[in-house]
Amino acid sequence: MKIILWVGNEPNQRALANKIHEKFGLAGIITESRNNKRTISISKIVSKIIEKLFIPTIDNAWLKMKLFYQKNYPEYPSVPILDVENINSDNAYEFTRSICPDLIVVSGTRLIKEKMLSLNPSIGIINLHTGLSPYVKGGPNCTNWCISSNNMHLIGNTVMWIDKNIDSGNILTSEILRFDTKETLNTLHLKVMEHAHYLMNKAILYVSKGGRNSVSQSSIAQGKTYYTKEWTLQQKFSLKRNLRRMQQTSKNEDLKELRTKIVTIRIDD
Repeated sequence: MKIILWVGNEPNQRALANKIHEKFGLAGIITESRNNKRTISISKIVSKIIEKLFIPTIDNAWLKMKLFYQKNYPEYPSVPILDVENINSDNAYEFTRSICPDLIVVSGTRLIKEKMLSLNPSIGIINLHTGLSPYVKGGPNCTNWCISSNNMHLIGNTVMWIDKNIDSGNILTSEILRFDTKETLNTLHLKVMEHAHYLMNKAILYVSKGGRNSVSQSSIAQGKTYYTKEWTLQQKFSLKRNLRRMQQTSKNEDLKELRTKIVTIRIDD
């Protein structure tokens, strides 16, 4: 089985590449290094200052997670690698076509457009979503949205067959993350990412044996799609309050009860 990986060029994605390569071998990797050209306004500068002063935990937790993976996975596997600014570029298309993969694995890139989807490998294209679909979709971070919206029982991960929309493809497998209510944001983000990597390898093993779970998200629940533009200071302060409340007063039994009402798509180990 020839596998090619399309990933955002970040330490956690580099860790994923190494974990997949160790178990299955990768035929090639395309990394997407985006040139972020954002307009900086006075209001954004003020918001960032407030965030740094009063709620640094959010950025710090993500940074610590990246530093963990940077230390433990400093290099990509020794396979053919192409770095692009946009995963939908002609170079990415030709690189993938030349390898002729059986399976394409996607994680942390921008939306995949129709030309790349048309490559149509024999097994398919699967996407790792660090959120529990269909309940929580979008960005910038589904774990943070779950805490901010007081839906900690919806923290989890999904592997889906990719389509052209945001985290909307049919589900191959999904799992809720079990964690302790005393978690810090840092340890929680690391647990989510480690579980995501585990779930992807589990999914790859499943499809390598002929498994083809494909469950429509609409058959499970309607869910909610979050957008980065909605992730404001108000949401960040809500995260801070809810996380503190969970650490101080919540019981693990409360989360267990809420999780019993959630539908996930399981596959065998």
